[in-house]
Amino acid sequence: MISNRTMFEIYREAGYGRKVRVVYFTELNDHNRETEISRAMAGEHLYDGFIRDHAKEEAKQIIAQFVDRLNHGERLEIDVLRASLEPYSG
Repeated sequence: MISNRTMFEIYREAGYGRKVRVVYFTELNDHNRETEISRAMAGEHLYDGFIRDHAKEEAKQIIAQFVDRLNHGERLEIDVLRASLEPYSG
């Protein structure tokens, strides 16, 4: 069921900084939804998917490490992330 999953996107910011970020769409609230979605849409899409809520914290750690490594200049393949998240995907 979709209500048991969290939708996310990893993207590279538009503009000068070009920092890689992640947004968890299903965790946004009325105060930040429009801003965060606009940022993601303006950026360069790298990867998106769903993670199951029962294992969300572990999956978020994997995503955070991947994003951090990209922001520190490592060249990583999306297939590495996809394989790492496979047990948590839904």
